[in-house]
Amino acid sequence: MNEKTKSCVTVSILYRDAPAAIAWLCRVFGFEKHAVYPGPDNTILHSELTLGGGMIMPASLGDGPYRQYIKQPDEIDGAETMTACLTVDDADAVYARAKEAGAEILFDIEDKHYGGRGFTCRDLEGHIWNIGTYDPWQAK
Repeated sequence: MNEKTKSCVTVSILYRDAPAAIAWLCRVFGFEKHAVYPGPDNTILHSELTLGGGMIMPASLGDGPYRQYIKQPDEIDGAETMTACLTVDDADAVYARAKEAGAEILFDIEDKHYGGRGFTCRDLEGHIWNIGTYDPWQAK
């Protein structure tokens, strides 16, 4: 595990329009491009976006053999089987950007009983994100 990170888990998320999703995730949630590998026809073969010590790897959904195991939220009535949790310094600022960018807010911003402040929303393709100031790495 890299000394800069606190976790060895990296989430891969597939999008129909990965270039637009990458731009949205950077603008709204504050991710930074670490690496982006474009493919043919405005697709993304692989990308690495960082936020603090974490990373996600958005890519284009495509029609390859992996597609049989992946469903987009709109293909399963908006459901998800996993969600990403982002720890940010200012949840209110991210909340404002998310609303301005058209994110569907599922749970409004609030102070959490376990600490921190946060909200839950969908991104531009319906993936669910939990964003807040609670840092699970802090000593309890």
